[in-house]
Amino acid sequence: MNRDLIQYILGVADNSLILGQRLGELCGHGPSIETDIALTNISLDLLGQVRSYYQYIAKLQGGDATEDTVAFLRLENEYKNVLLVEQPNTDFGYSLARQFLFDIFHLALLEELQKSNDEMLAAIAQKSIKEVLYHVRFSSDWIRRLGDGTEESHERIQTAINALWIYTDELFHQTEADKNIVAAGIGVDVTKLKAAYYQKVSAVLEEATLQTPQIEYFQKGGKLGLHSEYMGYILTEMQYMQRTYPNMNW
Repeated sequence: MNRDLIQYILGVADNSLILGQRLGELCGHGPSIETDIALTNISLDLLGQVRSYYQYIAKLQGGDATEDTVAFLRLENEYKNVLLVEQPNTDFGYSLARQFLFDIFHLALLEELQKSNDEMLAAIAQKSIKEVLYHVRFSSDWIRRLGDGTEESHERIQTAINALWIYTDELFHQTEADKNIVAAGIGVDVTKLKAAYYQKVSAVLEEATLQTPQIEYFQKGGKLGLHSEYMGYILTEMQYMQRTYPNMNW
């Protein structure tokens, strides 16, 4: 059970870690000071949530494990995040579309996770919901602004939504560890969140005068440790200090 629980938590937490790292790349590059600070704060929110998850994993692993070893000293195939969150910041539209498509799912997941039989996971979810409610409001508002803005902003955000849509279905895939933890009353059956997710996303897109992509092909693999070509570059930057100066103390 411990092994499945650890894998389940990684599947939840790694999404926020990698997305937080991606958002960190935007620091100083936002279209305005206010937006730049907002994106940086969202990144910090996600990384703060990740610390709680990884501290719990370190406790479950025991020995010399710490939140830092969990975060920084794994190999690429040991990260269980979905492909969506590792996609690059192609432009502001892509960054906001990626955030929006993840935020709607993230909030739905936390709303259910707070009902978990695992008191620690339930507490982390309850603490995180307030932050993620803001994330959803921020990204949804920007989708509306860009979609119902100028001809160029409309075209750019539609292009981003179209490009990232193929990664959304993986949010609702379950690994064997996921299924075991759900059966134990600890995890969230994400398959039950799928219909409501697409309804909520489509409603915002309609308000933004954007089209909901109509495709049947989706990409997957991240939850099984099979990542895109971008993941190696993310980890190279993220893990540099820990790999170069092992066991360092601040």
